[in-house]
Amino acid sequence: MAISRSVFLPFLIFFFLVSSLRLAHGRLGSYSEDSLREADIVRDLPGQPAVTFRHYAGYVKLRPEDEKALFYWFFEAEKGVEEKPLVLWLNGGPGCSSIAYGAAQELGPFLVRKNQTKLELNKFSWNKVANLLFLEAPVGVGFSYTNKTEDLSKLGDRVTAEDSYAFLLKWFERFPSFKSHDFYIAGESYAGHYVPQLSELIYERNKQASNDSHINFKGFMIGNAVINDGTDQIGMIEYAWSHAIISDELYHHINRECNFKSDNQTNICVSSVKSFLQAYSDIDIYSIYSPVCLSDYERTSLRLLAAPRSFSQHDLWHKLPSGYDPCTEDYAEKYFNREDVQKALHANVTKLLYPYTPCSDVINKWNDSPETVLPIINKLIKAGLRVWIYSGDTDGRVPVTSTRYSVNELKLKVKRGWKAWFVGGQVAGWVVEYEGLTLATVRGAGHQVPVIAPEQSLSLFSHFLSANSLPTSRF
Repeated sequence: MAISRSVFLPFLIFFFLVSSLRLAHGRLGSYSEDSLREADIVRDLPGQPAVTFRHYAGYVKLRPEDEKALFYWFFEAEKGVEEKPLVLWLNGGPGCSSIAYGAAQELGPFLVRKNQTKLELNKFSWNKVANLLFLEAPVGVGFSYTNKTEDLSKLGDRVTAEDSYAFLLKWFERFPSFKSHDFYIAGESYAGHYVPQLSELIYERNKQASNDSHINFKGFMIGNAVINDGTDQIGMIEYAWSHAIISDELYHHINRECNFKSDNQTNICVSSVKSFLQAYSDIDIYSIYSPVCLSDYERTSLRLLAAPRSFSQHDLWHKLPSGYDPCTEDYAEKYFNREDVQKALHANVTKLLYPYTPCSDVINKWNDSPETVLPIINKLIKAGLRVWIYSGDTDGRVPVTSTRYSVNELKLKVKRGWKAWFVGGQVAGWVVEYEGLTLATVRGAGHQVPVIAPEQSLSLFSHFLSANSLPTSRF
């Protein structure tokens, strides 16, 4: 894309200064990345409350030979930056933004609310216990871009993992002081694919990595995660029936007629699945007891983009209502489309030809999505990495029934049996510890757990990082 004169002149001056520093000191790498890091510091973010920690935002170009750049937003920990771990957060979709959702609506320090002139300080932000890195991946998501249109037709799980890994290597060059920190990955929804796949890539590449490219990776945590199509689908049906969303007749029709291990379904199965989706058309499948956003009730929910074929072949799949505030998604979209916000975040520097959206409108093809990531999870458990899976128990899209069925497929030995866990003297959910994996539920939370259960989610995250068991006594 062309660079306007107003952008080109300051860029030329900056390039000249950096080049001069390189020549004067003969250190071709350090001054470039040091300068880029300092340029990425966020100052005067519209509506931001006063804080003592620094945060950075900007672009990382992935490789010299391509035209891809991924956008990130990084928050240092509130206290003890040097001692606390670094955590990468990923949202799913595929095609949805970790900044519009994770950072701005869920677990970041600044939450976008109805009054978009002022950000709300999140007293349960996860940067209380970690340094937090949010990434918009792959290209075409949020502010991340490519100058080669054909790149958008090549996207899928493999490309996303490779590009996210390339981003991390370049990001650590820009922030070398964090290379020694314990590094974890967390995410939700379709990040049930992203997180294990990126984790496996890091694990394998670390085997041959030099000191410069080695990542101090310790483990991952995923929530309401798409991990195994067959059990995910069965769990969706059982959850809907057990929560009085579908009738006995429909439940029995689906169980009798549908074989979710096959793409070839009977006409009765196809019709029954359509009726199943219709049952969710008036409520939020992601949080079944939350209200829907009436102001844009007819708007398509792109968060439902990825689904097993038995569900996604129906047009209705892409039209189910969603929302939590119930309109927080709209507020985030409007906030990140503001020019003053983009300027403060060093975003949209190429002047994209489309507006910012929480879920991408330019990604229309997803080339590879394996039916299961359970073998990857099993492999990384055996490698000794820390693995936690959690589930908000009012989510109908990736319900707790699906997650329990999927985890049972791993056939892990139970170390500590099913028990309630507590926050503030109240039951926060239930937990079971297997050999190599912890599975926890979060009571009353939907698909985006930190939105509805922020205190519980911070406690869950803190215990994951410390490798301590969740508290199973009230006091």
